Amino acid sequence: MNQPHHTRNGFQNLSYTPQLTKGYSILRVLKDFATRGKSVLPPKPLPSVITDLKNYYSKTPSVVWFGHSSYLIHCNGINILVDPVFSGHASPFSWYLKAFKGSDIYKPVHMPTIDIMIITHNHYDHLDKDTIKALASTTKQFIMPLGVSKNLADTGALKKPCKEMDWWDEFSAAPNIQVACTPSRHFSGRGLKRNESLWASFVLTIDGYRIFIGSDSGYDTHFSEIGKRYGTFDLAILECGQYNEAWRYIHSFPEELIKEGEELKAKVFMPVHWGKFSLALHSWDEPVKRFVAAAKKSGINYTTPRIGEMVVLDHYYPKETWWIL
Repeated sequence: MNQPHHTRNGFQNLSYTPQLTKGYSILRVLKDFATRGKSVLPPKPLPSVITDLKNYYSKTPSVVWFGHSSYLIHCNGINILVDPVFSGHASPFSWYLKAFKGSDIYKPVHMPTIDIMIITHNHYDHLDKDTIKALASTTKQFIMPLGVSKNLADTGALKKPCKEMDWWDEFSAAPNIQVACTPSRHFSGRGLKRNESLWASFVLTIDGYRIFIGSDSGYDTHFSEIGKRYGTFDLAILECGQYNEAWRYIHSFPEELIKEGEELKAKVFMPVHWGKFSLALHSWDEPVKRFVAAAKKSGINYTTPRIGEMVVLDHYYPKETWWIL
């Protein structure tokens, strides 16, 4: 318990992080959710790209996004899957928080053999037991923050090598693959109990390329510290959605991604955590609109792929405004 984020009752953030911003209450938040408008859902099914993932090959890292925070990183025959949620909902109930129409075209059956699955934390929109059950037999190893393996007990994942990591731990998954577990500013919990397991971002170094796997996080000094220790990043995949002033400490506003990526020393920014589920009050496409406006103003390099569309480092960074339906 000599780490500042370890406590007798679980884990905590590096900075004081209330669940709700001063002046907000649970009752006010529930009332706001009850009166959300139609714009939280897309007016039409989302466009997507069908990629044959089982036969895809690239010598340089490629990233295919599946909506929200699920994506596959492929490089030189290696497949790394992050926070896969393919069950069609982001809750313990199949009828609640359902995926947008058109956003859920990829299922476990479409996945190649997974060399590494990374789970950033145990929230339902990041750790989907049904998906993990379906992929456990074809996944070679799992990497996650401390305590998350307890949520995998009935998925078959624990029959495979499972590496739990604390912030700033480093792990050599293969001679050409290094993973570092890094802080984020968030929380954990499934049900009423909170912070019994850790939440984290990750730094992936593969074949000389460095990718920031940014979990849910409000802005804090950890971005600068990660940049000092591990920058420069060839790609920073950053949370961009499900934010609100009521919970601003645990989710980033789109404009904050610019500062986060700059502190990480990122060459290219990719916004995720949007485009599949509505977990906040903003319109479904507000996150990407606000991010792109801020990115253009600041002059940073970014990519906004369709679901299923490959981003190929050093070669292809799609940025069409496909969300205009």
